[in-house]
Amino acid sequence: MRRNYIYEPRQITYMRPIRTCKECGKEKEIHAHGKCYHCYRKNYKQPTVVCKVCGEEKEHHAKGLCLNCAQKSFYYDNIRSYNVMKLHNIDLKTWKEVTKQCIICGFDKIVDLHHLDQNRKNNSRENLIGLCPNHHKMLHDMRYREEIENMLKNIVKKN
Repeated sequence: MRRNYIYEPRQITYMRPIRTCKECGKEKEIHAHGKCYHCYRKNYKQPTVVCKVCGEEKEHHAKGLCLNCAQKSFYYDNIRSYNVMKLHNIDLKTWKEVTKQCIICGFDKIVDLHHLDQNRKNNSRENLIGLCPNHHKMLHDMRYREEIENMLKNIVKKN
């Protein structure tokens, strides 16, 4: 006769000593510096450093950077792809292709996404173009709209 044994994984717990907390005076497990976990976390402060990027003295976050600079350095693509999805409902790859350079002047530093038919929900590749901030602003300004639209029509005809 064969017996089937069910083996449950053992949970290893480490008991910290139960003493009186220096701060709150309650009998609890002592975490560090004679304080319970709650009191220790309440008083914990991140060390301050001079940020390597912005040069300001702020709380240390990662690799000698403050929180804002660390997020920009390490998570910028994630943040940008989320914002592109949220605002334009397109993937990051399509957005990068469209916004490589301004279709009118060829400026490639800062490029905005523009919908040709003015419908933000129409995200087909043919409806999207990249415009520098100057031309994009001129297109949405009534004084220069005709001029920019004529330039776009000429460019679209050539392509």
